[in-house]
Amino acid sequence: MGAPVLYRIEHVSRYLYPSPVRQCVLSLCLQPRDDAGQRLLSFDVATDPPAPLNSETDVFGNTRQVLNIDREHEGLEVTSRSTVERVPAAAPLESLGAGAWQEIRAWTESFDYWDFTHPSHYARPSSALAAFVDEVGIRAGDDPLETVLRLSDTLYRSFRYVPGSTSAVSPIEHILQSRQGVCQDYAHVMIAVARSWDIPTRYVSGYLYVDGQAGEEPPQTATHAWVECCLPDLGWIGFDPTNRCLADQRHVRIAVGRDYQDVSPIRGVFKGAGEVRLAVDVRVRAGDR
Repeated sequence: MGAPVLYRIEHVSRYLYPSPVRQCVLSLCLQPRDDAGQRLLSFDVATDPPAPLNSETDVFGNTRQVLNIDREHEGLEVTSRSTVERVPAAAPLESLGAGAWQEIRAWTESFDYWDFTHPSHYARPSSALAAFVDEVGIRAGDDPLETVLRLSDTLYRSFRYVPGSTSAVSPIEHILQSRQGVCQDYAHVMIAVARSWDIPTRYVSGYLYVDGQAGEEPPQTATHAWVECCLPDLGWIGFDPTNRCLADQRHVRIAVGRDYQDVSPIRGVFKGAGEVRLAVDVRVRAGDR
């Protein structure tokens, strides 16, 4: 196991209004989790115009800040800064023992896994998904871990990563028909298939560190998405089908949920404006304390 890595993350969201807004109420899901191989060392949020923030914890254990600006303003900038220590995960087993599928199927009766074994808004069965599964020959094998690894590999090879080809609210039919999408689309398809095998599977939002050249500014990046499957003897294990890898120390987790709808970075309402435009700038730096 390698040494821990320290990440400093700046996430800036700029809302551009066509006319002044009278009020906005937003839920911010930007605070990295403090669990599962990572420690949150610091976190703060600043807004322009300034506004009070109230913290709350949702049903999935994610920390959110609620923002309410109850006065007219001409634009909004939300800046979050985080310092996270990421510990490399131990190498998982290559396969699971006999009886693993029986244990997984017994979990379907457990309330603890209900949200992650049943369809959700963006990860659900459909005729397009069934046709895709038949076409590419995705099947559950004898070992659940090998099965999920093979599923991740198949999705990586079946789709092309094309930024802008889908939107945050695109159903999985878009990537299944066009065979191109972004990380959240890969994640939603993988979740829908894995849940059809009764494997508890959840959506993870976060950041993926992209290494730049020495002495350069860190490259601009964006939030990332992958999945976690709960497996016997292993617990929750992260799989990144967009990059054909297990989630490792480059992956910083913000939140978990049933799908994107549960963990969108910022959502809410604006009163008094027309179409609001959003620009996002994310920087992830790796280094010492």
